[in-house]
Amino acid sequence: MPTKRVLVISGKRKTATARAVVKPGIGRIRINGIPLEIYEPAIAREKIMEPLVQAGDDVWRQLDIDIKVSGGGYMGQAEASRKATANALLKWTKSSRLRRVFVEYDRTMVVGDPRRKEPKKFGGPGARARDQKSYR
Repeated sequence: MPTKRVLVISGKRKTATARAVVKPGIGRIRINGIPLEIYEPAIAREKIMEPLVQAGDDVWRQLDIDIKVSGGGYMGQAEASRKATANALLKWTKSSRLRRVFVEYDRTMVVGDPRRKEPKKFGGPGARARDQKSYR
């Protein structure tokens, strides 16, 4: 009996973490149980669809991708989902052409963005801002 191939890929952006489970199917993509077609807000949906559009229909139409995402805001979650989806497609197809297409379009689809919030220091309201002083 042939074994069913299943991949689990994670993607992160800021404090959002997405876990994508990829298996053979009919092109169903769900984010936290919600089908991608009706996922709101629309701008986040467009962001998540970027790797699918770049890859082309023939690549992902025979896969089911189930994404569970938590942490961060809705845009961070969308970008984490997008990274998980792109890496899942790369790992599934093992295609160097697809990798090149993704990197040329937007490198953060494949490679993570290391930027984080700078820690706040004493003497002011933020990381760099200082309390003003007056001599009069």
